[in-house]
Amino acid sequence: MLALIIIVFGFLSRIVVHTPNFSPVLSLSLFAGVYLKGRQPFWVPLALMALGDAFLGFHPIFIYTWGSILMISLTGLWLKTHKNWTNILLTSLLSSIIFFVVTNFGDFLILYPHTMAGLQHCYIAAIPFYRSTLVSTCGYSLVLFSLWEFIILRRENSISTKESTV
Repeated sequence: MLALIIIVFGFLSRIVVHTPNFSPVLSLSLFAGVYLKGRQPFWVPLALMALGDAFLGFHPIFIYTWGSILMISLTGLWLKTHKNWTNILLTSLLSSIIFFVVTNFGDFLILYPHTMAGLQHCYIAAIPFYRSTLVSTCGYSLVLFSLWEFIILRRENSISTKESTV
């Protein structure tokens, strides 16, 4: 059920008009790495990206975008065994950096001259978009992880209350 919620929420967030790069997709990928089991941390974020790209149109750097999403999910697998609020914030920061570096490198390979000046120009041109990526990833991560931990805590308390009354 959680996998389906992530896919639907991620897909809807991609197709609704929003500020460029202000999206929960990176946070959902990190979240999937922490809370989903088996291979779900990998295929769920890819499914939401594939659905979104099928609706919005595939783009020349989708392999870099999807690759960065997989790297972020791997970061979530690490976070699963090191989960605390500091690490959630740090891995959110790292996720936004991974996305920035990987996707803009894809842009560089396709759109810019393959020189140091071209690489520099590519990353400098991308800086204004990074702010939205950083703010949305950290913000959505704090909200998603807080809500889910609250739900888990509430469920555990409900179960322990029922057991103590039996």
